[in-house]
Amino acid sequence: MKIHLISIGGAVMHNFALALQSQGHQVTGSDDAIFEPSKSRLSEANLLPAKMGWDKSNISSDLNLVILGMHAKKENPELKRALELGIPTLSFPEYTFNQSENKTKLVVAGSHGKTTTTGMLMHVFKTLNKDFDFLVGSKLDGYERMVQFTDAPAIIIEGDEYLSSALDMNPKFLHYKPELSMITGIAWDHINVFSTFENYVLQFERYLESLPKGAICFYNQTDENLSKLCALYLSKRNDIQLKPYGLLEYKNLKNGIEISHQNETYNMPWFGRHNVSNATGAMLMAEEYGIPNDSFLRAMQSFGGTARRLEEVFNNGKLIIIRDFAHSPSKVKATTSAVKEQYSNKNVIAVLELHTYSSLQKEFLPQYENSLATADIAIVYTDDHVFELKKMPKLSEDEIKDGFHSDIKVLNNREDLLNTLTSLNKENTVLLMMSSGSFSGIDLTQFFNG
Repeated sequence: MKIHLISIGGAVMHNFALALQSQGHQVTGSDDAIFEPSKSRLSEANLLPAKMGWDKSNISSDLNLVILGMHAKKENPELKRALELGIPTLSFPEYTFNQSENKTKLVVAGSHGKTTTTGMLMHVFKTLNKDFDFLVGSKLDGYERMVQFTDAPAIIIEGDEYLSSALDMNPKFLHYKPELSMITGIAWDHINVFSTFENYVLQFERYLESLPKGAICFYNQTDENLSKLCALYLSKRNDIQLKPYGLLEYKNLKNGIEISHQNETYNMPWFGRHNVSNATGAMLMAEEYGIPNDSFLRAMQSFGGTARRLEEVFNNGKLIIIRDFAHSPSKVKATTSAVKEQYSNKNVIAVLELHTYSSLQKEFLPQYENSLATADIAIVYTDDHVFELKKMPKLSEDEIKDGFHSDIKVLNNREDLLNTLTSLNKENTVLLMMSSGSFSGIDLTQFFNG
């Protein structure tokens, strides 16, 4: 088919373009800005648009399909033209469902841990030579791209609750209708589209409503919000199974953890209570698919994690630097606690950059209360330039401190951050850097090597 992607440069959308090309489709695309690594990857595949911007002449009647990314708005001239010509126009979750309708679909949903848990399932399936397709939102080692469609009998999907497209203002995960799924937890996020916590929780209720008859959904029983929702929902449907999961038994080791299960022990190179929880749910999903618990856990012994999730980027024996994508309150709290638990005999310095739309909202800041409390030193960083780009009012130091309600240091420019990090004691120290941004472009590895 001839397929055009509007907003081809997105993290998932550019992987979609590569996947479609690998299937033999004729692929084109457009965007108003494309950044790395999308730019280089599209260029290597000869899919990079010749020029940036939207142009309705890109849309012609010989196109078989248009896939619309969330970045493109309703007034996009290419979108308008596609609709005028009657060209089928889908969001990427809609297209994913069309490609996987006859497969066994395994979906990981939840406010946190989706990427890591999806990566765990993919790693186990790959290690055990199971044939499967996938859709995941972050780069994983061992995979050329993050989207694959073949004739495999199963597909593993990261089920995002964010909106699908300008034409489809429903959460992505409502499209997938999986036979097997899990929900890791519920903690308010995406305040720009879900303005209240109640409205955010409603999306997960809608997810449960979307499940087909006979579906099995595992849910994290240690999450209060999720457990409350599932308890209420049990009376609404008796044609699906909602199964709680807890936590595999584990203990910390110097370079990871040891999991005990059914009189066997398994040494894992990863750590963190939240990741043990993720692995527990993933193990139960895999078991329903036909993978025994011991096979799952043996395969997990070679799981190296996902990019920017508790990723060690520097270690000279005295100072360890860990980078993590954590940005929402629940993720920040879980990540900080995991690092302090793993390195209880070290000085843990946690640095959080507020970078997302939600985190830069004054009314959202109380959600971060005590999220950094387990760190020995806690620093919250904002970049004035980010407020300007997002056209948002700047947060004052007092507003940030009031939101976190704990002893934190607040910084708001790159030079102050560099000076502060330089002055810190780097003996027996773990520096945890958490952000969905880049800390104003600081190269931590180069900085500390220097």
